[in-house]
Amino acid sequence: MPALKKIALTVTSAALLSGFVLSPASAADKDKSDDKQPKPPSTMSSLGGEQLGKAGTQVNLGPGAPVLPKELTGRSWIVADAENGDVLAAHNSHWRLPPASTMKMLFADTVLPALQPTTLTHKVTESELAGVGEGSSLVGIKEDHTYTVHDLWLGVFLRSGNDAVHVLSEMYGGVPKTVAAMQKHAEELQALDTRVVSPDGYDAPRQVSSAYDLTLIARSGLQKKDFREYAATASADFPGEEKKGKKRDSFEIQNTNRLITGDIGVDPYQGIAGVKNGYTTHAGNTFTGVAERNGKVLLVTVMNPSAEESHAVYKEAANLLDWGFAASGKVTPVGELVPPKSVDTGTGTGGKGAAPAAGADQGSGGQAEAAHASAAPDGSSGVGIALAIIGGLLVFLAGGVFLVNRRWPLTGLAPPPPPTRPPPPRGGRALYPEPALCQPPRLARAHPPTADPAEPVDPAEPVEPATSAAPSAPSAPTDKS
Repeated sequence: MPALKKIALTVTSAALLSGFVLSPASAADKDKSDDKQPKPPSTMSSLGGEQLGKAGTQVNLGPGAPVLPKELTGRSWIVADAENGDVLAAHNSHWRLPPASTMKMLFADTVLPALQPTTLTHKVTESELAGVGEGSSLVGIKEDHTYTVHDLWLGVFLRSGNDAVHVLSEMYGGVPKTVAAMQKHAEELQALDTRVVSPDGYDAPRQVSSAYDLTLIARSGLQKKDFREYAATASADFPGEEKKGKKRDSFEIQNTNRLITGDIGVDPYQGIAGVKNGYTTHAGNTFTGVAERNGKVLLVTVMNPSAEESHAVYKEAANLLDWGFAASGKVTPVGELVPPKSVDTGTGTGGKGAAPAAGADQGSGGQAEAAHASAAPDGSSGVGIALAIIGGLLVFLAGGVFLVNRRWPLTGLAPPPPPTRPPPPRGGRALYPEPALCQPPRLARAHPPTADPAEPVDPAEPVEPATSAAPSAPSAPTDKS
């Protein structure tokens, strides 16, 4: 018996000793793993405000302001007032990172005005689809088939179709010309963190943007009526295969922006009205969204959250929007969204914008690469009313003046809002009223939305392939943009 006790004590001691030895080793492995995570550069642009050039979270809480949401894992994010340009809070907002399909916002803002009218038709050739990257997200365009410009833009915004981007690029004058025009437009918008290599956001060496830039780009795109309508469309019918002597079929496509359509584990966001999501291997998940609540319009961008849960990018964006609506008026802005370079705001200094901070290359945080109305919960303004509000706030003045300073209020310019809602604030760097755009948009081929399949969603594959009715779209691509 004493011998058995001795053996038992020996075994127990050995187990405890091994635990003490292994625990520090495990902690060391974790620290080593954390060390491998990309770090923001020490020097970033200070465009928009000195605080925006600092690494880490920037927020100036005032009395009664809520604290920021916990467990925000995005490498970079920003929350801004879409009307007056105030940046309410930010985290590494000028960190240059791969943008994935959020780059399509810049593509649309650059190319969409040139391809009019949207009823213009185009017959697709084989060469126009030859440059689409392997594993790309596709809407299902076929060579030798004819599509309207309207169809192609639905494919860009809803299915993030790289095939649609390449066809539109060819219509614009070719991919090289499109890329050059996008870069020039980015510089005009003062999106100076952005380097364009591919028009669709597909992985490409040195292709980068930032949360700050993507928010600037979205704000510019939302001035355009067509851009707003496409970005807010939940689902639409897309032309299918043409067969001689038969009526052309169509198939339904749904928006991959889960704050519009919802999905398992994520609800449609109250007042959401766009803008664009993305995913590639190098970029991870990226998202820029705009939402309206109680007359306030906010923009949010989240880049590459590290959380492994499904749809983390949407959940973190929704949490930031909730915070922004609650914190509005209770925080001191940490910066502002600057106007385009060519705009004269009347200050003598603001019109040409500010220069980015001097310093080393800002890095990439890893290898660079870069319609149906959605249902809204009871009491929600929904996409229709959100767009009606935004339509009155986010449009161009005839003179092209970019009103981004409270010294130039909109008094007398904004048309009345829908009669069921109080009028939005008139003062403050508000944007572009235009009477014709103050009605909810007519969504493409509208009919009641259908539910998504009740299947678990792979968090690494947030952008689903086209529906089974679109046989030409790929299944489970490994690099979606």
